[in-house]
Formats: sequence, C-alpha cells, structure tokens
Amino acid sequence: MGANSMREFLEAGVIDAGRMRAIEENAAALGQSSLLMMESAGRAVAEAVLAYNPDRVLVLCGKGNNGGDGMVAARYLQHLGAVDVVYPDSGPMTPAAAAQASLLRHCSVALHPVRCAADVEPLGRLFEEADIIVDAMLGTGASGAVREPLATLVTRANAGPAPVIAVDIPTPGIRAGRILSFHRPKVEGADVADIGIPIEAEVFTGPGDLLLIPARAPGAHKGAGGEVLVVGGGPYQGAPYIAAMGALRAGADIVRVASPACIPMPDLIYERLEGRTITEEHLETILPLVDRADVVVCGMGLGKESHDVVLAIGEAAERAVFDADALARPLPAAKETIYTPHAGEFARMTGREPPADLVARARCVKAAATAGTILLKGPVDIVSDGARVRFNRTGTPAMTVGGTGDLLAGVVGALFCHLPAFEAASIAAYASGKAGMRAAGERWCGMLATDMLDYIPEELFPRGAPE
Repeated sequence: MGANSMREFLEAGVIDAGRMRAIEENAAALGQSSLLMMESAGRAVAEAVLAYNPDRVLVLCGKGNNGGDGMVAARYLQHLGAVDVVYPDSGPMTPAAAAQASLLRHCSVALHPVRCAADVEPLGRLFEEADIIVDAMLGTGASGAVREPLATLVTRANAGPAPVIAVDIPTPGIRAGRILSFHRPKVEGADVADIGIPIEAEVFTGPGDLLLIPARAPGAHKGAGGEVLVVGGGPYQGAPYIAAMGALRAGADIVRVASPACIPMPDLIYERLEGRTITEEHLETILPLVDRADVVVCGMGLGKESHDVVLAIGEAAERAVFDADALARPLPAAKETIYTPHAGEFARMTGREPPADLVARARCVKAAATAGTILLKGPVDIVSDGARVRFNRTGTPAMTVGGTGDLLAGVVGALFCHLPAFEAASIAAYASGKAGMRAAGERWCGMLATDMLDYIPEELFPRGAPE
C-alpha cells in the first residue's frame, strides 16, 4: 500500500499530547530522529518569526523539547540584529534540548540563564525592546501550575509590548497572539507546520503506541491490573485457557475461566460449568461473574450451540471482547465492544467478504464498525471504530497455528481494562504480532501459540518496572 493511498486514513483536528507522543515515537522507529523533528519544528518557528520583520527577538525556552524547538529557531534567526535566549539554569534538560543549547553557544545569540524569579528582573530591557517574543517554555507534556522562574517570564512577557508566538501550545497564562503547532494542532485556533513526519507513523501501529498504556501506580493493590472473565470452551477445550493466559501476561491481575472444560492451571480461577457445552442454564452462574469483571472475553472454543448465552452476556457486560464462535448473527453487543474476527468470521458477522485490496478492506471494516470496534486479523491487521482506521503489520505466517487468535483476544481483554476500545485493539495487535515474530524466530512453523506467552509482557512493557 503506497503512501498516497493511506492519506484518507489520516486523522484530522486537534490531537492530544499522548497520541502526539506516540506518533513521534513511531516516526523515530521509522528513522526520523527526535533531533531531526526538532530541527524542522525550530526552522518553522523561525520562518513564522521572520514574517514580522523583526530586528530584536526574545526567545523564552524551557528545559524540555519545546525549549529545544525554541533554541533551534534562535539558531536560524542569528543573522538578525539581536537574538536573546532566556532559559532555566537549574536541573537537567532533555538530551535533545541540551544538544541545541550546546550548539547555541557557538552562535551569534545572547544566552541568559536564570535560576529564580530574581534573575529575571535585570532582563526587563529585553522584554521592552523585543519586536517579538517566542514562547518555547512548556510543551504538550506540561501539567500543573507554572513554576519559577518561568512564571515570572510569563508575567514579564504579558506586560511587554511585543507580540508573542507560542511554540506548539502556549505556556499557561501567557498572552499568545499566534500559536504554531507541528504536524497537527494541539489547541483550537493554532496554525500548523508540517515537520515531515511519515504518514505511516500515524496510520500504522508502532512502538509509540505502547506509551498510551497507563503505568501501574507504586501503591497498586491486588486487582488494580483489572479483572477479566473468559467464557468459552466445550467443543474445544484449550482455547479459553490460551486466551486467559494471554490476559494474565498482558497485565490483568485476576482472570477467571467459565467453561465446561477444566484444564488445571494454578494462575487461573476456574468457574465450573457442568455439562459438555455452555447453555442458558449456566447464566445463573455466569452473569454474576460478568457483573464483577472489568472485561468479558467470550467465544473461544464455544461451538455454535451457545449463541443465546453469548447474547445474554453482551446485554449484561459493560465491556466485552467477542471472538470466534461468538461472531455470529444476531451480533452480541456490550455497552463497549471489541470484535476480533478473521476474514471468514468477518463475513459471517457482516454478510460480506472483506476485499483483498488493503484500502478497500479498510473501508469495509470501517463501514462495518457500527456496534463497536473491529480488529480484523490478517497478514495486515485492520482496526476501526467506525471513525478511525489503524493498520498493524507485525506478525508472521507461523501465526497461522491454532490458538494465536485466542491469545490475541485475551491480550485485547486485559488492555481493555484500562484503555479505550480502539487503542486496546491496536496495541494488542501490535504486541501480539511482535511476540509471534520472536517465538517464530526460535521455532518457525513448529511454533505454538503458547510459545508467544513469555514474549507478550516483554513487548507490552519494554521499559520494565519504574525505578
């Protein structure tokens, strides 16, 4: 699929900080370094400044990458009559910002490090004489009240006569006359500069998407990772257990399996359902379990005789993942739902075979995602919630072995405990595909779905526990 054909799947409008960080990380994984993005951003800021025909420019920088953007702009403006750069001289800068600060020491700009509010007072002349002020103090990652010495810099900028251009997003409290955002607007009314981020960094999953997984709090208690109920089994005994282990490996704390089949596994809680298949008689046992679960994962190994049970589970569940035999008409739907079909199951649940052409296939999935988010499994996975589309190309032909789809459903369920449906499905597809690639690297076509389990946490949580 060429870049031009992917343009229709680009999102538009204001983007939040988390999604933008994910896109930037994906771009870095594709080869566009943070320094290269910073260079493009800073140059765009310099061009915006030059439109005012200034002689004197004051650039207010922070210690993060937003400050680095401002420093790059100052470097491109050094040919002007006077360029002054004010920045905090306490605490470390980000590596990219530190690299830009080092470069500025070799440029025709005046550097003014400040440690506290008192250090700002002698710089009053700079605010009064500047033709334009660049606000590069705090970016999209800022939170809480503005601290000193930045708070005093905001006050002095507001009191001066010069117009203010804010870089990406205004520092809280500053009177920005113009906001210049990069790639997508971060606030309403911002102008946008293209900094050359590849289209695929946005429409394909990548390592940046993992940044959206919320961190576990240091004081987290048992169950904070989420509680997942897996309902399945009967004709196929192992499927629900593979899904359940996938949920555990993806961070769920408590996983129950409600099934007629018992496979003793000490990490799972088995909820016995008498008989050979799941019937409506079992709802008395199942529905209280549905009520206590954060997410229900249903359908693996169920067979075709239990659809009335599936529909009842959908009506009762807050969040549910439906897979395999649950994907039949009438389609079950919880309050929030993710469907994880392969091509044949997609045809069964929608009445339409997905096209072979990837763009047409994506349009088909998007049109079908009316009752929830769909993750269509294939050589390239497609995720859509009816408004957005995301592609995933991790995976390997060795994942055609039975059970890999069950494992994916469990991973989706665990992530769905803490993430919106679209993000949970996208990240699960990416991490499961990566885990399959690593398992296949050792066993190739002799790989088992269970061989992937040990790699799931390594792919989902590559940064490990916080220090």
